[in-house]
Amino acid sequence: MNLQGIKTLIIDFGGVLIDLDRQRCIDSFVGLGLPDVESMLDMCHQHDFFLQHEKGLLSDEEFRAEIHKRIPHPVTDAQIDAAWNSFLIGVPAYKLDFLLELRRRYTVYLLSNTNGIHWQWALEHAFNYQGHRVEDFFDRIFLSYEMKLVKPDEEIFRRVIAETGLTPSETLFIDDAESNCRAAQALGIRTYMPQLCEDWRPIFKAENTCG
Repeated sequence: MNLQGIKTLIIDFGGVLIDLDRQRCIDSFVGLGLPDVESMLDMCHQHDFFLQHEKGLLSDEEFRAEIHKRIPHPVTDAQIDAAWNSFLIGVPAYKLDFLLELRRRYTVYLLSNTNGIHWQWALEHAFNYQGHRVEDFFDRIFLSYEMKLVKPDEEIFRRVIAETGLTPSETLFIDDAESNCRAAQALGIRTYMPQLCEDWRPIFKAENTCG
């Protein structure tokens, strides 16, 4: 891949940095008694009230309350959070090390469709690494639930462009969803879509070659 002229990276969280286990999450919610959960959970884009949670249109408390309403027996908030966070496995150490390296060469932004419950787990577990905090890995962090926008809406990319002043043609967006990449491409941002569990570091080891 030709990265000549790239100065800025926008990196997705789920599936690109953190490994995910959708089936484990579905099984956890089914075990709690939540109906129809499989139709609402996707590896890249959520649906129904899960989507509203990622858009920040439902607070964490309102999200939990919605689940309480749908489960016909008592469960605790802690059980709900544990089931929801079972979607997340962790960020491999080599990716965290590589992010630190990339920050020495590029401006690095995180852009994630996520929610408050997942992000709090990530702060405590995924980015708590060798004395580092999340701010050590990114120049700026953009989260859907704070922005009230989700990918692949082009407006979320326009907001990032407006708030950072980045030049789209000098920016590479790394995301594992084709629809998200198409939205970025429509605004002139270059993209790379890694496959499931791909080690995408090699695209930066041949920066002046095409492929």
